[in-house]
Amino acid sequence: MAQVRYTRNLFLRGICIVYLFAFLSFYVQIPGLYGDNGILPARTQVDLKARAPLLQKLKQKPTLLWFAPYLGLNVEYMLDILSLFGVILSFAGFVSQRFCIALVFSLLWSLYYSVYQIGQTFMWYQWDVLLLEAGFLCILIAPFWYSQREKINTPSDAVTFWTIRWLLFRLMFSSGVVKLTSGCPIWWKLDALNVYFESQGIPTALAWYAHHLPTWFLRLTTVGVNIFELVIPFLFFFPNRKVRITAFYMQMFLQIHIIATGNYNFFNFLTICLCISLLDDQFFYKRKSNNNFYNLVKYFSTILCILVYAGILYGTYVYYNLRITDNWTIQSDIAFTQEQFDYVLSRAVPISMSIGIVSLGFAIADATVNSLLTVKGLRNKIVTMFVTSLYTAAVCFIVALSFVPYATLHNSHNSTIPTELRKIQGKIDHLRLVNSYGLFRRMTGMGGRPEVIIEGSNGDGSWKEYEFLYKPGNVNNSLPFVAPHQPRLDWQMWFAALSTDYQKPWLMSLAYRLLSGQPEVMALMNNVENPFREKPPLYIRASLYRYHYTPWSQSWNKQAWWTREKVGNYFPIFSHDHLPIIDYLTKMKIIRDKSTFKITNEPLKLILDSIRSLVHKIEASLLLWGVFTAGCAIIMTGYNNSFLKKK
Repeated sequence: MAQVRYTRNLFLRGICIVYLFAFLSFYVQIPGLYGDNGILPARTQVDLKARAPLLQKLKQKPTLLWFAPYLGLNVEYMLDILSLFGVILSFAGFVSQRFCIALVFSLLWSLYYSVYQIGQTFMWYQWDVLLLEAGFLCILIAPFWYSQREKINTPSDAVTFWTIRWLLFRLMFSSGVVKLTSGCPIWWKLDALNVYFESQGIPTALAWYAHHLPTWFLRLTTVGVNIFELVIPFLFFFPNRKVRITAFYMQMFLQIHIIATGNYNFFNFLTICLCISLLDDQFFYKRKSNNNFYNLVKYFSTILCILVYAGILYGTYVYYNLRITDNWTIQSDIAFTQEQFDYVLSRAVPISMSIGIVSLGFAIADATVNSLLTVKGLRNKIVTMFVTSLYTAAVCFIVALSFVPYATLHNSHNSTIPTELRKIQGKIDHLRLVNSYGLFRRMTGMGGRPEVIIEGSNGDGSWKEYEFLYKPGNVNNSLPFVAPHQPRLDWQMWFAALSTDYQKPWLMSLAYRLLSGQPEVMALMNNVENPFREKPPLYIRASLYRYHYTPWSQSWNKQAWWTREKVGNYFPIFSHDHLPIIDYLTKMKIIRDKSTFKITNEPLKLILDSIRSLVHKIEASLLLWGVFTAGCAIIMTGYNNSFLKKK
């Protein structure tokens, strides 16, 4: 049996780091996004004054925010409690393996699910549901309690930890499939990366340089992305561990480059954690042997690995029509049609499900055999077999449910899923235990990057722009490195620019809050460059611009990162007393004349206000990395102390 105890523990601590980033990032944005005077107040999602029984409220919207009255707090302060509690628990799991237990992960999942329930449009992202799914699996993977015996491998570990590999496969393969099934001509022409670095959500400074790489190289890189997402995931279940480890390195290569060129908050860090499932303990503790048979097997394994990846390289050469030109560049074109890809996909989906079932079957068989052979004592054998059976049943149930969203990758397989299974999945779909995935289904930005620019005026005929903290605005502002923090308002503005529909509750609320000069909302923006710091504007409007990176010729004497041209108006001129927008926001319960719930716990409120005032002084991404660095320092201090005691 392959040992995965150390690998599993590393994965669990990695998930704690991701939870830490997610909760901290959410916490700093609560007042501006979900406070009583925020863009989408959380109080609109949970009515604390409702007289219905608590169980009925929880059934209506399962969130721990319903317990706010029992602490004498309103919804906004209860969000602070949940987020800070999540920060404390995840930080504890990060710095100490003792807290990486099922109870802690159950609490972390419940806390994040609670804030997700009221997150509305600002939390409708794939990385949020991916964290919920991975976080729930951690409840199965983590031990019930910590003890020195946890250093010993148990049979059920291989079964529960396998679920992460299956989740990683679904995430990567689905992301590759949707790029081609969407029929997007940019993907089919292999021009995606020629526009991606310029048009992505919040690009980093390195994205500017990546955008100016030679066109042929970016097309070849697009081919690599296709292979990494469509072909390599099938090797996650390959029996040869060297093949799997090579697949791990390839996925790490992809994720690190995405992190370097784009700010996707904690998403890529979470994906890296999932990639740990491709490893085992032998990866960290190299096995040395002078046994001739073992060395022969090792050499055979290496040869097999080379043959597998050589076959993939040859297939890439054939199906992407790779060829070297006279000027020593590599040209590439997709050499198969959409109909051919659809046919292959119709076969690949059931085959991949079968591979998953077979792989899980081997893991279960291995766990069962080891429950009987490696455990000493009849009583211990019975207990181990019983526990392994429970975990196996839970894993089989989760995997069966995952087939429902996964089968939607091809329409021909929707009817193959049993009706009862689909009904069960439908009833618990709101829990986000299993999800469908697929990123960058269609590429945008062929004619330039669309951006919504909000402007204010005092009625004197001049209009002044509002600056956001991270998204492109001023063409001279440098491109930021903000991950793992997710500025959710900046991200939502990116989505807004892709649509002509401006009548969205959050966008109308943002306009109204800017006209009110609401400090909680202004904190989400670049308040230092706020042209209306003394007094809010009388009027506000939004215009649509097209942004382009500046030419490569300006790389050594850079005065600006962007050039831009105005396309037209995005939403018309609004004033603070504009009756249609007031009526709209009142109907949505976003603005109210009176407070909805009175706070009675003044001491706790004072403590929360003090914490908020301290955190508010630190830029969000620096706060996240600062807390992470503090955790690393604690770990290293504890490691050094243990080392000195042993000496």
